[in-house]
Amino acid sequence: MSFIDKAKHKAEEVVGEVKEKVGELTGNEKLQAEGRKDQLSGNVKQTGDSVKDAASNLGDTLRGDKS
Repeated sequence: MSFIDKAKHKAEEVVGEVKEKVGELTGNEKLQAEGRKDQLSGNVKQTGDSVKDAASNLGDTLRGDKS
């Protein structure tokens, strides 16, 4: 998994947090919900990144790669 993809997924989560907080401050329920959705999406993508990294590391270990 590339660093760029991981950064994008984290940024999606952070933007979601900001949207949710702005929605709370302004009383905008739609923005709050959108923020929660963005956070969830970013978290799911980050979990996928972690699973892919773990699978890659396991494959390297099983092949005996030391890099």
